[in-house]
Amino acid sequence: MHIRDLPFSDPGDPDVRSGPRFLLWLGRNQIRGQLKSLFWGLVHHCSIAGYPLAVGLAVQAVVDRSGGRLALACGLTALLGVLTALGDAMLHRAAVTNWITAAARIQQLLARKTAELGSLLTRRVAAGEVVAVSTGDVEKIGWFVEALSRFLAAATVLVVISVGLVLYLPSLGVLVAIAMPFLALSVLPLLPRATRRADVQREKGGRATELASDTVAGLRVLRGIGGEELFLDRYRRASQEVREAAVHSARMWSLISAVQVLLPGVLLLALVVHGASLARDGRIEVGQLVTVYSAVTLALFPLRNFEEIAMAYSFSRPSAQRAVRVLSLSRNTRPATVDTVPSGDLYDPVTGLLAPQGRFTAVVCGDPDEAGRLAERLGGHAQPEESDAPGPPSVLLGGVPLDELEPAAARTAVLVQDKDPVLLSGTLRELLDVPSSGQVEAAAALSAAQCDDVLAALAQASPERDGEPLDTRITERGRSLSGGQRQRLALARSLLTDPDTLVLDEPTSAVDSHTEARVAAGVKALRTDRTTVVFSSSPLLLDLADRVALVHGGTVVAVGTHRELLRTEERYRAVVTRETDDVTAAHQEIEERA
Repeated sequence: MHIRDLPFSDPGDPDVRSGPRFLLWLGRNQIRGQLKSLFWGLVHHCSIAGYPLAVGLAVQAVVDRSGGRLALACGLTALLGVLTALGDAMLHRAAVTNWITAAARIQQLLARKTAELGSLLTRRVAAGEVVAVSTGDVEKIGWFVEALSRFLAAATVLVVISVGLVLYLPSLGVLVAIAMPFLALSVLPLLPRATRRADVQREKGGRATELASDTVAGLRVLRGIGGEELFLDRYRRASQEVREAAVHSARMWSLISAVQVLLPGVLLLALVVHGASLARDGRIEVGQLVTVYSAVTLALFPLRNFEEIAMAYSFSRPSAQRAVRVLSLSRNTRPATVDTVPSGDLYDPVTGLLAPQGRFTAVVCGDPDEAGRLAERLGGHAQPEESDAPGPPSVLLGGVPLDELEPAAARTAVLVQDKDPVLLSGTLRELLDVPSSGQVEAAAALSAAQCDDVLAALAQASPERDGEPLDTRITERGRSLSGGQRQRLALARSLLTDPDTLVLDEPTSAVDSHTEARVAAGVKALRTDRTTVVFSSSPLLLDLADRVALVHGGTVVAVGTHRELLRTEERYRAVVTRETDDVTAAHQEIEERA
């Protein structure tokens, strides 16, 4: 897998039973990249390990005044230099490729899960945690995947060096072979405490990220009620807790690093003392002592990979567990059995709401939250809060339950636009670049949503004098636009998609009455012979609907046209005309007297 081939056509089906199993699954899916990195790691470390032999040959050649052997040692040193440079460059290339491809695979899995769950995701997991997983945690998991092959190469080289020294010079090689496993494993007793401290740091960091995300999302409201300083103080305290936890964690990692420096130093000191004694007694040659000392000194370089893999695993394990917590969420418990897109009437057996095919149906709910939940149900998004609890019957489209459809087919069949649609940053052209039937032009969708003033504002905001509105950049969440402009652009995007069934939750709540009337007429004209369900209590929109349903207490209690329900249904009239309880009581008294 090369970076230029990203993204993956299919990121795969991850093992989400635990964090370590997820890491193992990632490693298996990148086995070719891991083997390539392992190969170049061996080339790099083995070439470095070969320097002591070349140096020892050169020293001994000088002692013995042998020009031929000195030339051979120089040639071997040059060859090792080329192999070291080549191995280092290719190892870095392969390792970084493993890091990036692992991170890309995780981000694709998270994006796929987000699209599958829809609004259910933020009910199960805080939005800030999702952001933390898709950014910081992805980096840490990629670090472990990248470091794994380098660690295996380093461990292999340490074994080769130890065995080679035992065969080359048993009197010193045995000392090195005994000490090397102890040096490699000396930090193990410290790792559990370091891991716990790192977990505390990440937990506090995740909470601070969630607080920051929620604060930024509601910053405009906070400023309106004067709560900006309050939340700023909360974030300041949270960030200080993160700083203290980071310092506490860094102290333990500093101790681990100190151990990794101290113990090898003790080994080198013992090796010099013992080796000098053997050389003085004539039991070994000076060149042999230099070779062994150089080999042990260079062995400290691959030995650092043991500390790195310990840190990488310590940081990546909880990150992988957080990723698994998101990836293990499921949209429903029943497997999909239908992969085609059905057509027909949209019917909710829970409330009794029926939206006939090809008709414009309006739904009136006295409770806005109830309207939002019902809109989600109509799109097949809503699920019970407890994953093991039996859910209500699914909404039917043409007699087919939506939760039996493949997710892609369900999204194609029914599109739900909630009352607070999100506009991502980018140009208007990119915003409107969405999957669609191809039957509706962008200009027609923008016109039906009454976006002329939005286009004019974008053209004026363009850095060019005669700027193209479609190429003007929109800031994140459309913050450079008013609420009504954002709402109409989101509506135009939904109309451009042109689904068989379109569900709109309060699509005109942020516009004035004149614009609302034109938007309602434009939507009805553009959606001719298409099923459209609109949740609203606006008389201007309700008057254009072919069919109006009143939902009260979770059940459809009345169906008819807007004018019929105004005359015959008191609860409908109370919601649509915003009557107070006193006015409603007066109406009841008049009707009773009549």
